[in-house]
Amino acid sequence: MIALKRAYDKPARKDGVRVLVERLWPRGVKKETARIDRWLKDLAPSATLRKWFHARPSMWRQFRGLYLKELCTPAALAQLEELYALAAAAKPVTLVFASRDTEHNSAVVLKELLEGMRKPPTSSGPEKAAAVPMRARARR
Repeated sequence: MIALKRAYDKPARKDGVRVLVERLWPRGVKKETARIDRWLKDLAPSATLRKWFHARPSMWRQFRGLYLKELCTPAALAQLEELYALAAAAKPVTLVFASRDTEHNSAVVLKELLEGMRKPPTSSGPEKAAAVPMRARARR
């Protein structure tokens, strides 16, 4: 089971392993009372993307796509693998986030990845580059 919880909500025993998925520590939250087991900073959206989405909350779908692309970086992929391992080994896992919007934030996207609702990010490696001309030929 993967749960989501705001960093400002009181930790509970049923939370299981609590994983903070924010780049910055949430303001006003004491580390002693947060009960965070793992802090995976590289899974958070970049500051640029986070600020962009904050100014355009109606662009949720675009944010999700851009965020999934950011998860393709080596640092993010390493922490994503760590998160998959945590989810496989420990039940439950609670993804802790700071956003006020509980339905539209990066933790929601990570939860969907962990639950298999979305495919994990993939690279745009040589296989995809080689496939582009074939797709173009198929249209003709």
